Amino acid sequence: MKIAIGNDHAAVEMKQEIKAYLESKGYEVINFGTDTNASCDYPEFGEKVGRAVASGEADYGITICGTGIGIGIAAGKVKGVRVCTCSEPYSARLSRMHNNTNVLSFGARVIGVEMAKMIVDEWLNNEYEGGRHQRRVDMLMEIENH
Repeated sequence: MKIAIGNDHAAVEMKQEIKAYLESKGYEVINFGTDTNASCDYPEFGEKVGRAVASGEADYGITICGTGIGIGIAAGKVKGVRVCTCSEPYSARLSRMHNNTNVLSFGARVIGVEMAKMIVDEWLNNEYEGGRHQRRVDMLMEIENH
């Protein structure tokens, strides 16, 4: 499984930790983020992750900035992307099970790396349930067409 990861200057260290963590679990990680602490623009990296997921280049994406909000908004602007910005594992799990999210976002200035790992695990280790949720996911995706 391939996971696209993107980050801005506020999340270089966390990205490196999460990338190594994912690779230790056997995931292939495609790095679309910056590797320096020089100020940069998070929308660029969020869009790259979103496009990689939407095109099928990556199965899933993870975006990290200071809060996880801005970079997640950027990824979510790409058609076909459903982003969840999470600061705890429960929301990450339910976002996969009920909303079929394909990009996870969190903030390096909001949570620590161990919490980030728990969130990533809950998100990746759960699957979309479909069924009664499909109608709502279809409704979400239809919004993009208007």
